[in-house]
Formats: sequence, structure tokens, C-alpha cells
Amino acid sequence: MGQLGLGRQFGRLALQLDGAFRADGVFAHDRLRFVDFVDDVEDMLEDVAWQEQGNKEAADGFEEYMLRHYSG
Repeated sequence: MGQLGLGRQFGRLALQLDGAFRADGVFAHDRLRFVDFVDDVEDMLEDVAWQEQGNKEAADGFEEYMLRHYSG
């Protein structure tokens, strides 16, 4: 996120993602559906892109990309 110029928002996003992963870093499927998680993350990224760059479309395609690559 720092490379994208979005580092100032990282702490807030990290708190919002708390609980989505187990202590070992594995996604907690028993707590949250992956598709819901990806949708929520895209919404957060759109908010960050709007606040930092005034362009929420910068996060468009995130959900589709993630689901295509990780939902088997």
C-alpha cells in the first residue's frame, strides 16, 4: 500500500480486517465467506482511493480479480 501512496490508511484498514485471518495467517472461512470478505475489501479500497486520490475507480476490478484467482 505504501508503494501506491496509500500507506496513511494502512492502520485503519488493518483494524477492519482483524478477525478475517487466523493467527497462522490462514483465511478464517468458518467466520466469513470469502466472497463477502473480498466485497468488503473492495469497498474499503474504494474509500481509500477516494480519500487519497479522489478516484474510487482505482479499486475497480479488485473483486473480480480476487475471485477469479482464489475461489477455485
